[in-house]
Formats: sequence, C-alpha cells, structure tokens
Amino acid sequence: MQEILNVQNVVKYYGGGSVVTKALDGISFTVSAGEFIAVMGASGSGKSTLLNIISTIDTVSAGSVRIDGQDTATFNEKQLAAFRRDKLGFVFQDYNLLDTLTVGENIALPLNLRRLPPDAIDREVKRAANALDVADQLNKFPYELSGGQRQRAACARAIITDPVLILADEPTGALDSKNSKLLMETFAYMNQGLESTVLMVTHDATVASYAKRVLFLKDGKIFDEILRGDRSRSDLYADIVSVTTALGGGDVR
Repeated sequence: MQEILNVQNVVKYYGGGSVVTKALDGISFTVSAGEFIAVMGASGSGKSTLLNIISTIDTVSAGSVRIDGQDTATFNEKQLAAFRRDKLGFVFQDYNLLDTLTVGENIALPLNLRRLPPDAIDREVKRAANALDVADQLNKFPYELSGGQRQRAACARAIITDPVLILADEPTGALDSKNSKLLMETFAYMNQGLESTVLMVTHDATVASYAKRVLFLKDGKIFDEILRGDRSRSDLYADIVSVTTALGGGDVR
C-alpha cells in the first residue's frame, strides 16, 4: 500500500526564554493510501498542533513530515502554496466558504488557482458536486444553504483536485446531530467510494467511529491507537469511549 503520510519523531515547541511549551513530544506514525484516520485527545493534547504541521501551516521544531514522499520542510513559501493547492484538501469546522461567491464558484476555486480552462473547471465542478449531492445548490450562495449543505460543498471543494490527503478539523463542530450524521456518511463515501485518504481531528466519539483507525494524543504523545478492522462501528465506538475515559475526559457522544 502506498504511503501517503510519514510523521517521524515530530517535536514542536512554542514560546522562548524561560517560558517554553512542548506541544508535541516525539510523535511518529504513518498513513497509507485509502485510510481514514481520526485523531482524538483532550484540549491541549496537541491534536490541533499536529494538524497544523501536517497541513504545512506550521513547522516542526524537530523531526520530519513527508507527504506523498516529499519533505515539506524543504519547500519555500511559493512551493508550499502550490503543494497545498495540488496535494491537500481541507474541510474546516466553519466551512471557509466565501459568501461573495456562489457554491459552484467556491468549489471551483482550487482549479481557478491552477488556471485551468473554463470548460475543464465546469466539468470537474459538476463531477464533485454530483458525487457529494450538492449539484442543485451550485448557483446559490453559501448563506442560502444549511450548515450540512455548506459542509458538503466544502467537501466537494476539498476533493476537486484529487488530493493525496484530505485534512478535516472538527468538521461536525458547527452541526446538529442529524447533519453531523449526514456529513460523516459523506466522509465515509469520500473514503470508500472515492478512495480519498482522510485524516480528521475530532473530540466526538461518534464522529471518530466512522474512521478506520483512531489515534489518541495525551500531553503531545500518542497515548493509544485503535484499529476498526472488521468490527462494526458500534464496537469501535465502545472502544473509543473506553480509551477516552482512560484519558480523563472528552466528548463521548
């Protein structure tokens, strides 16, 4: 199986002088093509820092991160921008859709940055929108959509470049339980039907139970790991709740 992400002995310090915080403390793991990974941990565990480093928004203090075989620490700002555009897809808690653009224009944005021909962009937008059930929303503006519809549009934007890795930061954080379930079914389809590789940060055990593997962070280190294997989602959920309880807190909805 092709290795998409390789995180080796990553350390991250913040601050300076006499006030230094170690946010990540020697984290190592790999992600193969087609995996769906959830990262969990209490506030301050380092999960957001880890996501920021993998997404190339932040840098390591020590160790290395390789995505699709490339060490992102060797890139300059222009190369990083191109790498994010072409290799990574992003889904955020607050959608990050531009209200001045239609849904179709929001989905098309990564391809416009690539300066693709209009007919190619239109074809790819329709493909992504049909795959994620937002084709009938393309001419609307984000403020005209429900939260669930906005997140599906954000997912369509994330997959439109066929990225090697999709990064999701608390994607259900602004949704009610019904729309959270629908969104996670969308993520499951992206992973299984579209063969997208997904790494998602979440505090919610129900959301994490849709993943194939769950990593738990504590004090900047990997505390535990659960593989779903052939088990049911409910069985995985029960194991997640057990580990979350051992960690000493967290949302176990």
